[in-house]
Amino acid sequence: MNLNSLKPAKGSVRGNKRVGRGQASGTGGTAGRGHKGAQSRSGYSRKRGFEGGQMPLQRRVPKFGFKPLNKTIFIPVNLDLLQQLVDKTGLSEIAFESFVQNGLAQKNDKVKILGRGEINATVNVSAHSFSKSAQEAIEEKGGTCTTL
Repeated sequence: MNLNSLKPAKGSVRGNKRVGRGQASGTGGTAGRGHKGAQSRSGYSRKRGFEGGQMPLQRRVPKFGFKPLNKTIFIPVNLDLLQQLVDKTGLSEIAFESFVQNGLAQKNDKVKILGRGEINATVNVSAHSFSKSAQEAIEEKGGTCTTL
């Protein structure tokens, strides 16, 4: 066996359809394109999503919802998570940088302290926002809440 003797299996390769070569070929005359219309002309290309004039899927499916561009999204941090952070690090002063260092928030995020769980330590917390219940719980234990 040599490279020059390699051939595909018999019947596996088909020749190109030769269109527009007379009526006897079966694809003469209109060359298999039918009569008239955009698809019979040269240079025709169908738009993406075109369904032959039928209302296309992306226009049939209803549109809904709205996303305001200036909405501020807060990363929620609850009191029980704050207590875990105090137990783990032993900090009495929790700044925004502490949340970033411990993977609770990214540096461009805004943090809101929420009131789920309870806190047993005296902590001074600085964050972008506080819920009423969280602020009351922190101040009840002798801590302070500083809004950034």
